[in-house]
Amino acid sequence: MKPVSLVLLAALTAPAAAAQVKITPGPEKISIEINGKPFGDFYVAGKDVTKPYLWPLRAASGTYVTRMWPMETVAEEQKMVEEKLIKNDHQHQRGMWFAHDNVNKLDFWNNEASYTTPNRGKIVLKKVDDVKSGKAKGSIAATFEWSAMNGDAAPILTESRVMTFYADPRDRMFDVDITLTAVQQVTFGDGKDGAFGIRMRPILIEDKGGTGHISNADGQVGEKQLWGKPSNWCDYSGEVNGEKVGIAILDNPDNPRHPVRWHARAYGLFAANPFGMSVFTNDKTQNGAISISPGQSLRYRYRVIVHAGDAQSADIAGFWEKYAGARP
Repeated sequence: MKPVSLVLLAALTAPAAAAQVKITPGPEKISIEINGKPFGDFYVAGKDVTKPYLWPLRAASGTYVTRMWPMETVAEEQKMVEEKLIKNDHQHQRGMWFAHDNVNKLDFWNNEASYTTPNRGKIVLKKVDDVKSGKAKGSIAATFEWSAMNGDAAPILTESRVMTFYADPRDRMFDVDITLTAVQQVTFGDGKDGAFGIRMRPILIEDKGGTGHISNADGQVGEKQLWGKPSNWCDYSGEVNGEKVGIAILDNPDNPRHPVRWHARAYGLFAANPFGMSVFTNDKTQNGAISISPGQSLRYRYRVIVHAGDAQSADIAGFWEKYAGARP
């Protein structure tokens, strides 16, 4: 019986061993490994998790590209704080997340557990639906509920999220597919703090002390040119210890209000915001609010590429053409 048991064990473990994208679930986070290297962890529960976030994001080289604080204190960031190049600000901007600052007048963006501001919302895990590892790709499917911070508050909407990670020797690429379904009547108000966000590693920011620059699909460069402007994609790139690296976000052509407007800041915030209009145009006659009735849904999809080089050398325009051309 012993040889048979060994053969059975080998058969059961072979797919995981061969997987180039390995997804490992845990009680509070789900870990993603690509080509034998850690990529990041998807935090879905825990006392400090008021909205799910993916952190840190790493390039294929292993270099991390998102801010470490407040999850972890590292010497590089502390030195920049001490030299007054950056501040430990916006504690709620953790890795990569999806939220908004005005959903039925609840703030799901600025919503840390330690904050005392009123009318905050929370995004709570309902269940992990599926986790798959694979040779070419792996995925995480999960369902969340959006409700008021009050513990006994009824949910106002459910979020179904699928994140698909791809094996690639040069870049780290993944897709995020989010469907928001109203439980109650829901209005996403016109506000600047939304919705699909990333907080950059401080050495990669555009502000003083950083090496970064922001660019978009329309040739606009820097916060002053591209903040609040619509574009198919946006890229934030810089240099870490001589290594050129960056992150691009591609807005799916079928997303509501594509091309999305970009809430991209020199201090390191990098976000696609489909709900901001008057706040970005400074035109009060425009209104970016979107309302859905119970049972109705909004679907948002994005492709994220953590790449070597800058937007031009990484050919983010080429990535966009392939992404847009892959639509069903």
